[in-house]
Amino acid sequence: MQGLLEILNIPYTHSGVLASALAMHKERAKAMFRAAGLPVAESVVVPRAQAAIGHVLNPPYVIKPVNQGSSVGVFIVRAGDNRPPAELTSPDWDLGEGGMAERYIAGRELTCAVMGDEVFGVTEIVAATNFYDYEAKYAAGGSHHIVPAQIDAAIYAEVQRVTLAAHRALGCRGVSRADFRYDDTKGGRGELILLEVNTQPGMTPTSLVPELAGLAGYSYGELVSWMVEDASCDR
Repeated sequence: MQGLLEILNIPYTHSGVLASALAMHKERAKAMFRAAGLPVAESVVVPRAQAAIGHVLNPPYVIKPVNQGSSVGVFIVRAGDNRPPAELTSPDWDLGEGGMAERYIAGRELTCAVMGDEVFGVTEIVAATNFYDYEAKYAAGGSHHIVPAQIDAAIYAEVQRVTLAAHRALGCRGVSRADFRYDDTKGGRGELILLEVNTQPGMTPTSLVPELAGLAGYSYGELVSWMVEDASCDR
């Protein structure tokens, strides 16, 4: 869509073609994050057929399409699972043939947003189920947001630092949102891991960016006005 708007010379909001394409392809985004020295989980990209035959990483791990969003097609392979998810072999699968297997990070789900050069606060997301899936993201009551996140101040600041660094590493513009896992479990590694950056974050009643903007003192109307005024081509 951004490419079409560029061709038609119609100003638009948020990130341009390259940043959005990089962010959507999880492994290419990770390459940019690694180059910027940002913390990401070990992963491997494999064809879906290979991922369906047997474990491509030692469980627990996450298997997901390499270029989808909103947690569509994401499965957690738990320790002790004998084989990958049966859904990977479904004849109805329409999420592409490339998959990413990524080391599972236990702990909390955190998110943070950037507006221009301003970093917002940090939200902890607590899903109604054990996984922050599509329903948890978009259905009313699917998740509970703790704003601001009740975490150690140093971790809070590090989430903000990495969020802005990831925004810049991909060449994002306007508003973006970065998602994290923070392992503060007993016996865990205590690590903070950057998962991905959303270059077109949601603006629905259950969305995270308007909530974080509110924490920073912006009304919904002020947030939308900023986005509209920031719109341009060549982003």
